[in-house]
Amino acid sequence: MTKISFFHGARDRLQAIVAWLGRAGSEGRQVLVYVPIGELGEQLDRLLWTHPATGFVPHCRAKDSLAAETPIILASELGTPPHDCCLVNLSDEVPPGFSRCQHLIEIISVEDEDRLPGRERFCFYRERGYPLENRDISGGI
Repeated sequence: MTKISFFHGARDRLQAIVAWLGRAGSEGRQVLVYVPIGELGEQLDRLLWTHPATGFVPHCRAKDSLAAETPIILASELGTPPHDCCLVNLSDEVPPGFSRCQHLIEIISVEDEDRLPGRERFCFYRERGYPLENRDISGGI
């Protein structure tokens, strides 16, 4: 069963996701990032090229020819995951087919437009019996 981790209290959701992905990338973890909104995907892509300030987090788009060799993949749709992944959800909805992945990461900011849909997703997962981890990251990831 998919393990689900909620990291809540982020001041800026996108920055928190970039920090989390930076750590995951440095650990060599394979991560699939579900980012269905084009503009948000572009923002995330730019941030990953500049984080940390002296480097970047290796990543590519799901349709890129290097996707099979790249640890962090940005996907606007979740057809067939490229690996038994850790999935980071950057949408406000429950990601389709998330249960095919071993671990789902939900990073939630303090903003109502992010926090309220995050609560709904938390309830969705809890009602279906998924194991949930809940951690406050207001002090940073």
